[in-house]
Amino acid sequence: MTVPIAVRVGDDDRTRTATLLGLALTQGYLDLPAYEQRMESAYTAQTTTELQALTADLPVATLRRNDPARQAQRRRAARRSVQWHLAGYLTMVVIVLTVWLAVGLTAGSWYFWPVWPILGAGLGLLGHAVPMRYVGGSVCGRLTARSAPPGWRIG
Repeated sequence: MTVPIAVRVGDDDRTRTATLLGLALTQGYLDLPAYEQRMESAYTAQTTTELQALTADLPVATLRRNDPARQAQRRRAARRSVQWHLAGYLTMVVIVLTVWLAVGLTAGSWYFWPVWPILGAGLGLLGHAVPMRYVGGSVCGRLTARSAPPGWRIG
């Protein structure tokens, strides 16, 4: 078993640890005295080993997952992806309607065939957008019984 070499830390490392400790405080994993003591230690730490010891007993993955700033960023990204999907869908609709109109005017064939690609792509768009509404704006969120549409089985 090898012992990790203690590497000196910089201000960015200390700030990252302080942010993690702040998340632990706001999420109830640390009380105020423990937080203050660890913050003082974080800003006086000289090596990575000292910083790692400050967060060794904290659920780091849970803290990061529940970070409100991270969740807001994920919601914005999910919303943006639906907007891009909608833009692509509307572009496709304009193209097929233009082709249909051109064929109708030149060949006199007025069968409204664009309904099929419009419906197919519309279902794909709904499949992307509707779950976001029921999951609170995040495609990565978990569907709960309260937030699920009527008739959906959760579990």
